[in-house]
Amino acid sequence: MRILIVGGTSFVGRAVAWAALNAGHDVTVINRGQTPSDLPDTVTRLIGDRHGDMSALADVSFDVTVDANAYRPADVDVLVAALGKRGGHHIQISSVSAYEDPPGEGATEETATLWDDATLARDAEVTGETYGPLKAASERAATEHFGDQLTIVRPTFVIGSHDATLRFPYWVDRLRIGGNVAVPGPRDNALQYVDARDLGEFVVTLATNSALGAFHVAGPFPAARFVEVIEAIRDQVSPPETRLVEISPRHIKSHHLETRFPLWSGSTSETALAVDPAKALAAGLRLRDLSESVDDVLAWWDDRVPPSWWLTREQEAMLVRTNP
Repeated sequence: MRILIVGGTSFVGRAVAWAALNAGHDVTVINRGQTPSDLPDTVTRLIGDRHGDMSALADVSFDVTVDANAYRPADVDVLVAALGKRGGHHIQISSVSAYEDPPGEGATEETATLWDDATLARDAEVTGETYGPLKAASERAATEHFGDQLTIVRPTFVIGSHDATLRFPYWVDRLRIGGNVAVPGPRDNALQYVDARDLGEFVVTLATNSALGAFHVAGPFPAARFVEVIEAIRDQVSPPETRLVEISPRHIKSHHLETRFPLWSGSTSETALAVDPAKALAAGLRLRDLSESVDDVLAWWDDRVPPSWWLTREQEAMLVRTNP
C-alpha cells in the first residue's frame, strides 16, 4: 500500500513509519523537515507546514493517510484542502484526552463521552485546558470530512524510545540512578500506557485490514496503578538501596511542583486512564511487557541531558526531607 504519514519523524509518527516500512509498504512522510530522522532513504520525504505551504501534496494520491499530529479542527481542514479525497482511508491519531472523565473505570468507545467543543474556535490555541476538547473537536472535523472512510485511534500515554514528551524517560532515568526517589501519591491512581512500537504496528494493522471506527489503544486492563508501575521499573533498573518515598499530593502542590512529575494524574485517579481496550485487542492490538519499553528507553537515553522541567535532585531532596 501507499501510505502517507503526516508527521512521520517524531515519536508516534516515526513509530508508524517504521511499522509500515517493516510491513513492506510504500511510505511517504510530510512534515516541516526540522526534526532529525532515522528513516531510510526508501521513504519519500515531502516538506509541508499546516501553518504555511502544503502544496507538496498537490497531484499525489495514497491508499491510506495517517494523521499523527492533528491537534485542532483547523489542522484537519488544512490537510483536506491540500489533499482532498486523494488520501484514501484516513486514520487520525487522537487521544483518550478527547473524553470527559468517564463516571467509572472500564469505559468503552461506545460509552465514553467526547468533550463538548462548542465554544472553541477551529484554530484555538492548544493549552493544558484546551488540549482534550480540541482533540475531540479534531475528531468531529475528521468525521465531517472523511465520513465512512475514517478510523480514530485513541491512545493513552505513549512510552518508549524517541519520546518527544520525555515523560516516561523521567522515571526510567531517575530510577536508574537510585537513592531516595520521590513518588507522588495516591498510590492507587489508574495508569495505562502503550509502547510506541505497538501503537505503530496496530495503526498499520488497521490500515491493512481497512478497519473503520474508533479504538482505544491502552493497556493493561484492568488498569495498572501508578505506584505499582514505578515499583516495577525500580525492580528492573534500580540499585539495591533505592527507596521509593510516597509524597502526598498536598505537599507537592504546596511547593508548586505538580508539573514536575510526569504521568501523574494528580490527587485523584482519572478514569480516562482506565479504558477498556477490548475492541482494539480483537482488531489486532498487541501489547508488549512494560520491561521491554524500559529496556528500549535505557538503550536510547544513555547519557542525554535531562530537560529543565524535570524535578531536580535538590527539589526532590526537599520534598523527601519535609514530607509530612
